[in-house]
Amino acid sequence: MNTVIKMLHTVKLYTIAKSIADFLSPLNPFYVRRRKAMKSFYGGFIARGNICYDIGANVGNRTEVFLELGARVIAVEPQRACIEALEKKFGRNPMLTIVPKALGEAEGEAELMVSSATTISSLSKQFVDSMRASGRFSAYRWDAKETVAMTTFDHLIEEYGVPVFTKIDVEGFEADVVRGLSQPVGVVSFEFVPEYLKPALDSIGHLARLGAVRFNYSLGETMRLALDRWISAGEIIAILESLPDRRVFGDVYARFGE
Repeated sequence: MNTVIKMLHTVKLYTIAKSIADFLSPLNPFYVRRRKAMKSFYGGFIARGNICYDIGANVGNRTEVFLELGARVIAVEPQRACIEALEKKFGRNPMLTIVPKALGEAEGEAELMVSSATTISSLSKQFVDSMRASGRFSAYRWDAKETVAMTTFDHLIEEYGVPVFTKIDVEGFEADVVRGLSQPVGVVSFEFVPEYLKPALDSIGHLARLGAVRFNYSLGETMRLALDRWISAGEIIAILESLPDRRVFGDVYARFGE
């Protein structure tokens, strides 16, 4: 598969091929089952009328599900190509607000390392270096840059309200995003990868200092929680640090009010 992707990039056909695949995906039984699983999973956190933040929205994979659940969605995405895709896909949906920025610890600007696959573009050089070293995304490159505007989690709350659910998918920049938050906010999910675990661990530590919070996690795209109970910050850190398979990835879920 990596060889095919590299060939498509070489002849400039990757974007076209991906667009065709995305267009045909609703006809794919796997896609239908996956969307059903996503709606069932996120429906356990989100009710109609809730405010949801999709931080690192990319082209709206999760945004679309949150909208279908009846949420008021704030989609935060700094990449120009992805912003255009979001605008094209969702048009003037009154339940969606697109914020064309990144999130960090402070207002300002930052340099985004843009990948040939937009889903792994990153503001973190350490993340990119770790992925290159591990070979996890060996089919892709980070050979372009964009200067992007940056705001904070707290500023979003001031403008749009406190979210019931927040999804963070920012490729190694998770801790910078949550350090811009100074209050409990319902449920927060953020990604982890074993070869660069520090952002997830730092995020857990920061969230634990904001208030009463418990944690769970999911592996890959399983759309189910791995634990049958919510656990402490120390317990989730111990689990992440002892994962036996360095190829896995997943998301941590933090639920305030426990």
